[in-house]
Amino acid sequence: MSKPAMIHVTYIETTPEKLWEALTSGAFTKLYWFGRRIESEWSVGSPVRFYDSADDSLTDSGEVLVYDEPKMLAYTFKNEVSDGEQVPGRVTFTIEPRNDTVVKLQVVHDQIAEDTVEGWRNGWGPILANLKTYLETGRTLQF
Repeated sequence: MSKPAMIHVTYIETTPEKLWEALTSGAFTKLYWFGRRIESEWSVGSPVRFYDSADDSLTDSGEVLVYDEPKMLAYTFKNEVSDGEQVPGRVTFTIEPRNDTVVKLQVVHDQIAEDTVEGWRNGWGPILANLKTYLETGRTLQF
């Protein structure tokens, strides 16, 4: 039996290449991920790290599982600032072009404890809304 999952699907007016850049570029993630900068060499097995822009502290970490540009990206994901032991979950981004100007983005965060699904959903919602808004308008939402 697989562990519960948070699943989010959205449609974004952008290209697969621009969305891919938004997911893998630290300069880009800082714009919509509330100041968090992602860093990785982006090859299967390489580390993934997120840093807080306020003090450059490590906030989240993982390991690249799938790197199929610009179609699918997957990595383990562990919050480094939460209390207690934590088993890393898995985050998978699937990008599908719908036409020349719209892509479908599906984000699945799975292999997580059932009692954390709602918390992850509440965390991913604003991040993905900011991503969509930024790619479509060049600005982020004011939360």
